[in-house]
Amino acid sequence: MGNTKAHDPVLLVMAVFSRYGQSIDWARQQAERAWGPLALESPRWEFTQTDFYEAEMGTGLVKMLLAFERLIDPQQLADIKLQSNQWETTYQQTCQLPEIRPLNLDPGYVSEAKLVLATTKDRDHRLYLQRGIYAEVTLHYYRRKWTPREWTYPDYRSEEYHLFLDNCRDYLRQRLRNSRTNQDTQA
Repeated sequence: MGNTKAHDPVLLVMAVFSRYGQSIDWARQQAERAWGPLALESPRWEFTQTDFYEAEMGTGLVKMLLAFERLIDPQQLADIKLQSNQWETTYQQTCQLPEIRPLNLDPGYVSEAKLVLATTKDRDHRLYLQRGIYAEVTLHYYRRKWTPREWTYPDYRSEEYHLFLDNCRDYLRQRLRNSRTNQDTQA
């Protein structure tokens, strides 16, 4: 029998996409108010890998990734996803834009070994967390690079995303090293 231990904290990340720059800015402000300052942010990339979202979000979509300074316990992911879903609903009801879904928010986390994203959709490769929220390992870190799974979304297979996630992983590792060093000096 293995011994249990507490999980290291992880780096909270969120993908934000819309066809409207002001929608992305609004989501970023909501997230920073709730989760604190950003540690890293990606450029705004054109979202051209699939037309899956065009029916409800329109064309000309742009996507960016945000990573937050405050590390989290991975158990918080379901609550974070529920909060971001509420932001989407609030924005849709108040923004007066014609799209059914003018804003899409996908929170998750980066650990040293993987990128996990939260979702409300059940599939064979997703694990149930709680309150209607599931999680999937979208990418795993293997042999010094991000490696997709068969279900990994096309944009998360791109080199730009992997470079950003490398920066996220490096940031997390440095924070964990600093935390361990501080614990050692206090002991």
